[in-house]
Amino acid sequence: MSLVKFIPDPQFDDYKETFKDNYKMSRRDDGVILVQAHTVDGPIQLSVENHRSVAQMFKAVGNDPENEVMIFTGTGDDFMMEPDPEGFKIEQDNLMYWAYEYAFKDGRVNLYSLLNDLEIPTIGALNGPGFHTELCLMCDLTICSEDAIIYDLHYDIGSVPGDGINVCFQELLGTKRAAYALLTGQAINAEQALEWGMVNEVVPKDKLIDRAHELADQIMSQPRTTRRMSTQVIRRPWKRRMTDDFDAGLAMQMFSQVAAESAHHDQRHISDVIAYVRKGKKNNFDD
Repeated sequence: MSLVKFIPDPQFDDYKETFKDNYKMSRRDDGVILVQAHTVDGPIQLSVENHRSVAQMFKAVGNDPENEVMIFTGTGDDFMMEPDPEGFKIEQDNLMYWAYEYAFKDGRVNLYSLLNDLEIPTIGALNGPGFHTELCLMCDLTICSEDAIIYDLHYDIGSVPGDGINVCFQELLGTKRAAYALLTGQAINAEQALEWGMVNEVVPKDKLIDRAHELADQIMSQPRTTRRMSTQVIRRPWKRRMTDDFDAGLAMQMFSQVAAESAHHDQRHISDVIAYVRKGKKNNFDD
């Protein structure tokens, strides 16, 4: 008998409670876990606190051997279209500290956790328009609602494109399309995203979660080891892209932010950009 015991695995009921303010979680008997990101039961409102929770949640889900497939989605009509009104005050009050803690470290580990801490297949279900859609687009499979709009607002708020959406666009769109999307704030609708290979399926909004569960059923039809090892094969292009490009791009983004002596989200009122995205604009936004 070993001289030491196994460290207890995370218990679903425990971390479900821990993360309830950021993620609603439910799990089927076969281990398919549904994670619905939310803010006050509505679409995600980005904040320093919410941003930090992403990797913490992925790690908890990944550390529980009872989980077999993760479905990740948002809540309500949008995925993430607004920041928390007070969500970046802590960053503005101490930019030099949070430029690393929030903007670099948390931004870095969120996507690494998605790719490395989850040994199980993942299904992203993009439930509507939003930014930070890399969290769904970089899942193993991605489906989206008919009203989904994918875009990046970094350049239009005075920041270097980063946070992972840059490498996500480059991997999925190719060099020229990604450059256009990142520099112009192009609003990519669901059908265009499907045509360009950013998503696997476009689904009616009210059928999105049901379809995600159907895909999970198909994945679950094979043995546990087959599922998990297949996931590692599928993710190799993402891991190469992250190793080659992600850290350098994130560092450039953070350098430009600190050099401008500005917080991550205060160079432009984001609602102005969002208004244009909702109208489907594809070119640079006017000042």
